[in-house]
Amino acid sequence: MSDIPANLTWERAAPPEATGPGPWIELAFGDNDLVYIRETSDPETVVTTTRKKWDAFVLGVQAGEFDHFVEGLEGVEDGSP
Repeated sequence: MSDIPANLTWERAAPPEATGPGPWIELAFGDNDLVYIRETSDPETVVTTTRKKWDAFVLGVQAGEFDHFVEGLEGVEDGSP
């Protein structure tokens, strides 16, 4: 995708003890308050959002607003995959 800056610093959202290629989510914070999101398994597909929307999403996750999406999934309670 040509409108993705080449100089982004991607940060992998994975547990510190994680090994292997994932797939993991990676984030990069760019100019103009843009946040870039991609998966390690498909790095050419990049989604963008604003910093304000990203911060609102993070606050929602911290508040448990999305917990219902993972209810009943194995390993969610203890953080294991």
